Amino acid sequence: MSENPATPAEPAPAATGRPAGTAPDQQIGGVPGPPEAAAETAPQTTSPDGQRLGGREPMFPHGTGPAADPAGSHHERRIRSFQPRRSRVSPSQADAIRRLWPKWGLDIDGLSQIDLDEMFDGLPVILEIGFGMGEATAQMAAADPDTGILACDVHTPGQGNLLALAERNGLSNVRVANGDAIILLREMLAPASLAGLRVYFPDPWPKKRHHKRRLIQPEFLSLVTTRLAPGATVHCATDWEPYAEQMLEVLSAEPTLENLHDGYAPRPDFRPLTKFEGQGLDKGHVVHDLLFRRRTD
Repeated sequence: MSENPATPAEPAPAATGRPAGTAPDQQIGGVPGPPEAAAETAPQTTSPDGQRLGGREPMFPHGTGPAADPAGSHHERRIRSFQPRRSRVSPSQADAIRRLWPKWGLDIDGLSQIDLDEMFDGLPVILEIGFGMGEATAQMAAADPDTGILACDVHTPGQGNLLALAERNGLSNVRVANGDAIILLREMLAPASLAGLRVYFPDPWPKKRHHKRRLIQPEFLSLVTTRLAPGATVHCATDWEPYAEQMLEVLSAEPTLENLHDGYAPRPDFRPLTKFEGQGLDKGHVVHDLLFRRRTD
């Protein structure tokens, strides 16, 4: 996540997919501490492989929850568009992970391809990259039970919250993926296997030297479009004006995509208005949606 972008001339982004009060490039990475641990200001308590320092057991032993670094050394280290975030996991979130992760969760280890038809019982599947605490994802899944949502994030409290929401609302069309979405797309998803991609309020990385960390780049779209079926949609949203301009430029330049609107799109009814977005709108932030479609010719 990037450094705090707030300046007198530019309002800070609404941070729909980020925890409130967290600067976009604040390093709060690693596996969250146990429920009784302090929040973001707590000292690092895990090693890179997710083991507790001092010889204590990991919070989620192998297979019972999200791993700290699921891809490990299997794949190259590159510039990432995200920072793993360490924050307090509540008892209810931890309980949801322990009970539901074996059923609805998966680690992005890059070692095998996912059979989406089997995972979602033949439903068309949309990949959502970055879902925050999962409220909007759960609402969209409830409103469209005939579409599967593969929701990817590295924020453990959000993973637990989304799993709990899915169980509470009887949502069988949600799966939670933990790790790097690039590895998921490149190594674990088959060509033309996705019915859509959603990227809502990704980190804007506002400083120029950090622009290379932004997710929506030509190289990313070149990979994504190989995994989209003809007619699949790409839906992005941001409240950071310069990033919206870059998104529009990059998406428009991708030859396999076509814009469904003249420039920016109105917010579709199916994208819920989250509380963080609402707070940003109250402060005068402008939210831009972009809707593109994979060409069929």
